[in-house]
Amino acid sequence: MVKLLNKEVGNPGYGLMGLTWRANPQPAENSFEAMKTALAKGAYFWNGGELYGTPERNSLHLLNEYFTKYPEDADKVVLSIKGGLVPGTLNPDNSEANVSRSIEECLKVLDGKKSLDIFECARLEPNTPIESMIGTIAKYVKAGKVGGIGLSEVGAESIRRAHKVHPIAAVEVEFSLYCTDILTNGVAQTCAELDIPIIAYSPLGRGFLTGQWKTLDDIPKDSHIRYFPRFQPDVFDENIKLAEEVQKIAAAKGVTPAQIALGWVVAHSGKDGLAQILAIPGSTTSARVEENSKPAVLNEEDLATIGEVLKKIEIKGARYPGGAGGEE
Repeated sequence: MVKLLNKEVGNPGYGLMGLTWRANPQPAENSFEAMKTALAKGAYFWNGGELYGTPERNSLHLLNEYFTKYPEDADKVVLSIKGGLVPGTLNPDNSEANVSRSIEECLKVLDGKKSLDIFECARLEPNTPIESMIGTIAKYVKAGKVGGIGLSEVGAESIRRAHKVHPIAAVEVEFSLYCTDILTNGVAQTCAELDIPIIAYSPLGRGFLTGQWKTLDDIPKDSHIRYFPRFQPDVFDENIKLAEEVQKIAAAKGVTPAQIALGWVVAHSGKDGLAQILAIPGSTTSARVEENSKPAVLNEEDLATIGEVLKKIEIKGARYPGGAGGEE
């Protein structure tokens, strides 16, 4: 059981991105059903963003509506929100003025319906030292307006620098069978040393590991997934091979590929001196939330089998277009 801000939050948690970051978001009532199911299944950590949608409609607006309807759920959730971008864009601006604007806007939209437990800037940018960015957020923590400070897409050195300014509540990074970087770039070890939990986003490889895509044609033409390098026509057939191997392992264990993928992430939490790791799959339906709430329990033999698969299959393409994923 992973703890955040001294509160047990379960594992996995719940990623809210897909509920509002779409051209045509589903009706709020459908999202409420999925959110309710997440809580019922023990996913007490919710991760959203000011950037997940538009300035007029994003995670914060949905959360306001949810906790207005279900105020009794507010204290059950540890909420982390990403911000610190130029409004309406994906461009980071970690200046004091913009970070303050972002936090104030988040608080305004939440309107007291839910506390802002953790705030993190979605990406770092070169014009603002990380110490300055953390110092800005720390003022809100001291004032009691924000519960803790998170980091997103950062390297080991940045984590150390930030932690010297103010204790870091969590570090959010990509971690899955399709992205194992934190095991070798010092992030997982640094977080373990500093006792900082890791929030593992995209634990299902942006959908590769859900089992729903067999060919590129299975992905909707208007899906933002097609924007990512690993889903381009010249590499898709190579990258799907890992998902196919996971499917075989899942079939042998009588579980789904997603449950194998999540089980693998969860199995690394606290393993061999690593930090605590909390997976945050994003699901838009109750059925998917139910599935993701039951990660496969993997033994050492299972992990070794998966390890051999990872050695054999090379993932093609960068994580983000133009290297926009953050520090490596």
